[in-house]
Amino acid sequence: MSEIDLPEQLREIREEFLALDQNERLQLLLEFANELPELPERYRDHPDLFERVAECQSPVYLFVEVDEADVVHLFVTAPREAPTTRGFASILVQGLAGLTSAEVLAVPDDYPQTIGLTRAVSPLRLRGMAALIGRTKHQVQLKRTAA
Repeated sequence: MSEIDLPEQLREIREEFLALDQNERLQLLLEFANELPELPERYRDHPDLFERVAECQSPVYLFVEVDEADVVHLFVTAPREAPTTRGFASILVQGLAGLTSAEVLAVPDDYPQTIGLTRAVSPLRLRGMAALIGRTKHQVQLKRTAA
């Protein structure tokens, strides 16, 4: 998938990161961390629906809905004490918002390595974000198959 084919939200997020220097990129990641949406009330009491992202050092859980219009809705929980992880989760929640299942499945698995943070955060944290993408795609695929 070329940059032109990248969904608009993810492309804009990447451009925003790449326009900054390393320190500013970390600050932007922290801003994303503060923007991770709270879970909708209907899911707050249903942790059994969420999948643990074991590749993340912090306890991160996600749940995917694919609605009747084939639009994907991603819900992620990540602790406030893990701002890098929360930032990555928020990037995905915002970047995938409104996309169809096919568009989500087409997002490059290496997207985390393309936003200019490879020198600013550890490879382990980048693998955690890649795992968030992978598990999101897996849930999307399962929900498409079940529909």
